[in-house]
Amino acid sequence: MTASKAELRRSLLAARRARSPEARRADAAALAAGLPALLDGVPDPVCLFVAVGGEPGATPEGALPVLDAARAMGREVLLPVTVGAAPLEWAPYSGPDSLGPGPHGLLEPTGARRGPGVLADAGLVVVPALAVDHRGVRLGRGGGHYDRSLPLAGPATRLVALVDDDGLVADDLPAEPHDVGVHAVWRPSSGVTWLPG
Repeated sequence: MTASKAELRRSLLAARRARSPEARRADAAALAAGLPALLDGVPDPVCLFVAVGGEPGATPEGALPVLDAARAMGREVLLPVTVGAAPLEWAPYSGPDSLGPGPHGLLEPTGARRGPGVLADAGLVVVPALAVDHRGVRLGRGGGHYDRSLPLAGPATRLVALVDDDGLVADDLPAEPHDVGVHAVWRPSSGVTWLPG
């Protein structure tokens, strides 16, 4: 792949911005409906994130169907809290009222933080991504928060990148030595695809 990370990000973000509100609602509903399959056999806690803007799972109204579906299943849901350039911390999600404004226009949980080390015991970490290749190399937004956090995941923790339907790419993405690969991609229309690596 000859495009730089910056060029790829620009192209993929432009495609996200072009999606209609109806398509975003349909994607969020499909992801919420597919959550039981993703969580089947996965122990708590499960680490998710609040999708915003054009990310898969975000709705124009700001609804949180994926997070609310996980809670309706009785799952212990933890969400990331950004702490400068340190690894992400994690705190429980107990409904929309448990969220407050965070950096970068994000919503974050306001409850007691459990620290970055909680990833060692998490059954699942869903990671935002713009694209993932067949090796599990993930292209994120470039902030590095997950790059600093994923090395803390336990050996049994499933790492799953949430991407748009076209987010599993055939060409190799640019990789850095510090990149931690994901085990699967989760897409609205296709569900979960486990990667061979």
